[in-house]
Amino acid sequence: MKNLLKYLLLLAFISASGFVYAQKAPKFGHINTNDLITAMPDRDSALKKLEVFAKDLDANLESMNVELNKKYDDYLKNRETMSNLVRQTKEGEIQDFQQRIQAYQESAQQEIQKKQAELMQPIVAKAKKAIEDIGKENGFIMIYETSALQFMSADVQDVMPLVKTKLGIKNTPAPAN
Repeated sequence: MKNLLKYLLLLAFISASGFVYAQKAPKFGHINTNDLITAMPDRDSALKKLEVFAKDLDANLESMNVELNKKYDDYLKNRETMSNLVRQTKEGEIQDFQQRIQAYQESAQQEIQKKQAELMQPIVAKAKKAIEDIGKENGFIMIYETSALQFMSADVQDVMPLVKTKLGIKNTPAPAN
C-alpha cells in the first residue's frame, strides 16, 4: 500500500513537472504605432483632405489680409486730408479688422487641429484593432509601444510585419528619423 502511494506521488510529480515544462514561454511584442500609421494608405488620403480643408481656411485669411492692406493703403493715401474724427474712425476700423484677422487665425488653427483629430481617429482605431488582433491571434501576453521603451530584450518580437500584413500594407522598412 505504501509502495502504491509512493508510486502515485512519483507519477503525479513527473506529470506535473512535464506539464509545466511543456508550456510555452510567454510571448511579448513591440511596435512603433506612429511608424505603422505613417505606413497606412488611409493616412495619406486623410492628410490630403486636411490639406484641402486648411487651404480653404487659408484662402479666406488671405482675402482678409488683402482687404486689410487696401484699407491701410487708403488710410495712408488720404490721412493728410482727413479730419481728426475721420482719421480716428479709420484707425479704429483698421485695428478692429486686425483683431478679427488674428481671431480668425486662432480659430482656423483650432479647426485644423479638430479636423485632423477627426480624420485620424478612425485610422488610429484601425491600427490599434489590428495590433490587438495580432496579439490575440499569435498568443502575445503584451505588445509594448516601442517609442516609450528604454530597454528591449532580444526576446521581444517586433510585430510590425505581422500587423502590416493584417492591414494589407506592403512590408517596407520603417522611415528613418
